[in-house]
Amino acid sequence: MNPEDLKNIAKLWFKAFNEHDLENLLALYDDHAEHYSPKLKVREPETNGLIKGKEALRKWWKDCFERLPTLRYEVNKLTADSEHVFMEYTRKVDGELDMEIGEVLEIKNGKIVFSRVYHG
Repeated sequence: MNPEDLKNIAKLWFKAFNEHDLENLLALYDDHAEHYSPKLKVREPETNGLIKGKEALRKWWKDCFERLPTLRYEVNKLTADSEHVFMEYTRKVDGELDMEIGEVLEIKNGKIVFSRVYHG
């Protein structure tokens, strides 16, 4: 895929995430996708930060959307090559300090197969 196609997938990702639209968010992922996040390590230590498969993603984000109803992301920058998008964004939750985040989406055949979140 070309970089603009991958950036468009990232834009759809942000739209679904900010609307807390779980089904449209999950539709962007391969059935066997993996996701790594430092927040997973803290909230679900048994995962060691890594979850696998759409059902695990569904559970993770459903809980997230329920716990943080005002959660939204503001895009700062998208950088893409032929298989990856590096997303820089600001996490915003009412009543909390903003958090700067980097995330890489690995995309194959038009679906996200792996994502990794970076933050302090």
